[in-house]
Amino acid sequence: MREVVATENAPKPIGPYSQEAIKANGFIFLSGQTPLDPATQQLVTGGVAEQTERTLKNLEAVLKAAGSGLDKVVRCGVFLKDMNDFAAMNEVYGKFFKSNPPARSTVQAARLPKDCLVEIDAIAMA
Repeated sequence: MREVVATENAPKPIGPYSQEAIKANGFIFLSGQTPLDPATQQLVTGGVAEQTERTLKNLEAVLKAAGSGLDKVVRCGVFLKDMNDFAAMNEVYGKFFKSNPPARSTVQAARLPKDCLVEIDAIAMA
């Protein structure tokens, strides 16, 4: 069974992909979330810390809409515009995943949507 997950509490898609996530076989596959404010569809102001916080709040909203939560995330992929922002991103990330954090990869990307500083995708248990 394949179910599309959508919520008004996360930004709308900016391309031809599932707005937020696909639920299938007991897992939730979340599309990459960026630091867009769901109310305005605009990039939040500030540096990588502020953008990471908004991105993770968007991820959390999608998980909630899917009937899951951050505690059920098994893997995250983090894409940074600049790997020099790793420490600042990691500090905020750690506030959202306080115990038993998921597996994760972090890479520097040449360019991210809307020239944001961070994008995060995830796989979670339903």
